[in-house]
Amino acid sequence: MSELLVEDADGVRTLTFNRPESYNAFTTPLKEAFLAALQDAAADASVRALVITGAGRAFCAGQDLKEHIGLLQAGDPAPLNTVEKHYNPIVRELIAMPKPVIAAVNGSAAGAGASIAYAADLRIAGQSAKFLMAFANVGLTADSGASYTLPRLIGYGRAMEMMLLAQPVGAEEALRVGMVNQVVPDSELLSTAHLLAAKLAKGPTTAYAKIKEALAAAADGTLEDALEAERRTQAECGATEDHREAVDAFVNKRAANFSGK
Repeated sequence: MSELLVEDADGVRTLTFNRPESYNAFTTPLKEAFLAALQDAAADASVRALVITGAGRAFCAGQDLKEHIGLLQAGDPAPLNTVEKHYNPIVRELIAMPKPVIAAVNGSAAGAGASIAYAADLRIAGQSAKFLMAFANVGLTADSGASYTLPRLIGYGRAMEMMLLAQPVGAEEALRVGMVNQVVPDSELLSTAHLLAAKLAKGPTTAYAKIKEALAAAADGTLEDALEAERRTQAECGATEDHREAVDAFVNKRAANFSGK
């Protein structure tokens, strides 16, 4: 059985963590498959939006601690370099993905699993979803980009509270503090995520990629950095077929037909 399911429909690629018996915890094979799938999605022009979710009752429980402790006891160096080898490249691919990424969070998202959701562009949570920064409970610090992404979603103080106290945050509280964009009944989670992803897939995907670039530059830089990123990305968008199509559609009072070019 594949630990990662890949499905395509209507320009949307869905990646499903498929270890439901282990709450989709990350093993080395799953991390490697997920990284390869992200790289493939980024390079595939037919993929215009991405949905990430988990099979069964959980989104992703983070690192598989059974595998982790077994390797530690065997003296294997793998547990100590997995951040560099797997988690860091995964988060870089997610944040730099030149198309929209939606995390459809079902059930528990803990540790690295929650961090993957934070690195997505949009997060839709089922009512049973909960987010847990459990690193401190096992004597570890943050990884998978959470120290970068979580404070940008909910602020430094709340992020520090989640990291130090390691208390779960339910779906409604996550919505209230801005951790997620939408909460829906569990039974409607995937259909809602796919509907939104399909809508984005029909949009000006090059412009979406440039919006992501501009926001990233502004988040890390000065006003001048932000203005320069806006200048560059606006010029790049202005040269696209999608921009010309949208302007013509507006002038002629018709719906635009975006190609992503």
